[in-house]
Amino acid sequence: MFKKPWLLFALITTVFWGTWGALIETPEQAGFPATLGYIVWSVTMIPTALVGLALIKWKLDRDVRSIIFGMTIGLLGAGGQLALFHALVDGPAYLVFPIISLSPTVTVIFSVIFLRETTNRRHWIGIALALMAILLMSLQKPDDTIIKGYLWFGLAILVFLAWGIQAFFMKKANMTMRAESIFFYMMLTGILLSPIAYLMTDMSQDIYLGFRGPYFAAIIHTLNSVGALMLVYAIRYGKVIIVAPLTNAGAPMITIILSLLIYAVIPSPVIMAGIVIAMIAVYLLAD
Repeated sequence: MFKKPWLLFALITTVFWGTWGALIETPEQAGFPATLGYIVWSVTMIPTALVGLALIKWKLDRDVRSIIFGMTIGLLGAGGQLALFHALVDGPAYLVFPIISLSPTVTVIFSVIFLRETTNRRHWIGIALALMAILLMSLQKPDDTIIKGYLWFGLAILVFLAWGIQAFFMKKANMTMRAESIFFYMMLTGILLSPIAYLMTDMSQDIYLGFRGPYFAAIIHTLNSVGALMLVYAIRYGKVIIVAPLTNAGAPMITIILSLLIYAVIPSPVIMAGIVIAMIAVYLLAD
């Protein structure tokens, strides 16, 4: 594993994001608005970005190309994050994340066409199985007491497109930029969108400010922030056509399992089949 640094970084992202996805709804359920949760998330990006810059002795890439790529990646990521927080207000994580996890299909198409990336048959089988597993795991029967309307589905599709395109631009940027610089711009755009999240917040409602609110949100969103930095490194040292499906198949698998346990839902045979296929896909992709 350590002979393949991209794999180590990708696995850290997978575990951190999988756990984060399962717990992300907790503050909102406690009475801490999802929009304020976004602001907390953007703040947790700051220390991670500073650690990254310190590692490269504060040599931030500041040429025009780097700024454009960095801000594009950041806007796609932060915009998708904001949409995700709203999607989870009406739809549970075990349904939202499987849809979002299809984003590697967008990344793969862009990478094959524009980056001329290639891979072997084993990896293609892994990618196919990963997508099949995600589709199977998304077939959980909705519960009217948990799911509200269909807006969550539209928002999940927006995140799916945004993050799929983001991974493509991340690979392009890694060809000429330091990974730490990319993450800095991701942090910057996340902060810049914070006022929008604040304006979208209904401040007339009762806002819970106890531990399960902003404090627990800070803890779980730190998992996301660190995972995001690890993803940048994974894409830098590996092929995006492999890294994206690996992280986007593995993390949701963890999210779905934990989320089903939290909601006390018994997985159907179809869901169980999806989980097993996902495990096989992760093994094939990690080789």
